[in-house]
Amino acid sequence: MKIAVIGTGYVGLVSGVCFSDFGHEVTCLDKNPDKIAMLERGEVPIFEPGLSALLARNVEAGRLSFTTDLARAIDRAEAVFIAVGTPTRRGDGHADLSYVMAAAEEIARASKGYVVIVTKSTVPVGTNRRVAQVVRAANPALEFDVASNPEFLREGAAIDDFMKPDRVVVGVQSDRAATVMAEIYRPLYLRDFPIVTTDLETAEMIKYAANAFLATKISFINEIAALCERTGADVKKVAHGMGLDGRIGNKFLHAGPGYGGSCFPKDTSALARIGQEYACPQGIVETVIRVNETVKLRMIEKLRDLASGSFNGKTVAVLGVTFKPNTDDMRDAPSLTIVPALIGGGAKVRVVDPQGRREGQNLLPGVQWLDDPYAAAEGADVLVILTEWNEFRALDLKRLSAAMTHPLLADLRNIYSAEDARMAGFKGYAGVGRPGFTDGAAPVSSQMVGSVI
Repeated sequence: MKIAVIGTGYVGLVSGVCFSDFGHEVTCLDKNPDKIAMLERGEVPIFEPGLSALLARNVEAGRLSFTTDLARAIDRAEAVFIAVGTPTRRGDGHADLSYVMAAAEEIARASKGYVVIVTKSTVPVGTNRRVAQVVRAANPALEFDVASNPEFLREGAAIDDFMKPDRVVVGVQSDRAATVMAEIYRPLYLRDFPIVTTDLETAEMIKYAANAFLATKISFINEIAALCERTGADVKKVAHGMGLDGRIGNKFLHAGPGYGGSCFPKDTSALARIGQEYACPQGIVETVIRVNETVKLRMIEKLRDLASGSFNGKTVAVLGVTFKPNTDDMRDAPSLTIVPALIGGGAKVRVVDPQGRREGQNLLPGVQWLDDPYAAAEGADVLVILTEWNEFRALDLKRLSAAMTHPLLADLRNIYSAEDARMAGFKGYAGVGRPGFTDGAAPVSSQMVGSVI
């Protein structure tokens, strides 16, 4: 089947490459000639494990190509996927659909035969019907259908998520469109992965509801973490005990500095706005958004307390600034709130991140970028773990503490415990929702040590 993908951002590029690996003939289009030139050279503009090799394999097989020419991209295409950005609109929190509608109009004017126009971008409920209106107005003679096919890709695991999905959601209005979409996803049908076929509005809502629920779990456990710090409980053990309940599960119950990335902040904001527009306020989602912003500010105060009340004149080594590991994505990362607060408070900040430097150099001016955690710790006063890259999970804590002028550890991902820090020679430790200590004193903790029986 011939497929075109409009947009070579994260969703569009991953989708296009994976569709080609299914055996389809795929053309990916982008208006940015520099990005297309990179892709034609085999260079991937984003960091996603496994994507470069998959791209190269399918280009070599002749199934995958890239262009800036819309007419070429959609020529003979049976399905055209819109995978452009839907950023939060400034001022009202709604998703900006201007790129989606512009793409729909351009597809309509360039199409010559029946085509299924598939919205892959995350869009508010009702958007696909608006897409149909735009297409019909731009080319009244065109025979077409619209479909909603939201993505559920985790950055850092996108290839596996596409090839072995929890589910594929397809919203359609006609049997003909359903047949085209079934053929596109035939390799997944054959391997019995769940394909959920619905109407357009339900498909659109599934995406927002799923992301909002996951964000809710994160904000919930972060609020519990704050309470654990006041009561002496350990949030890691609390989360473990909760997660053993099959109705709850253990995923997304990891306390930390708040969620970020391209989806959760944007989608929770959009869902809250949709609720307001339909006079059906989403109180839980609105609270989730507010809690997430509060968590980031609480992390700043936690670091300030560990640094004896002031960042002024201190050297702080920050390990990890991307919003999560295995990605170079800095969108709405907690580091974009926390690191500027350190600098604004008078700290000298050193940063180590395996993939964050390319974007981070522009987003975090005034920091010193290093490649080695131990070099970053040399002479530092505070060491902060902000992103849980694998490279930071087995650090030599003794070596780090010995290199520091004032060995203080703030582990905002709870990789290490207070006891780990104390035994390594740190004079202070702060986790999130866990017992900590300062000035070499014994860890402040609850009286009982939890265990699994």
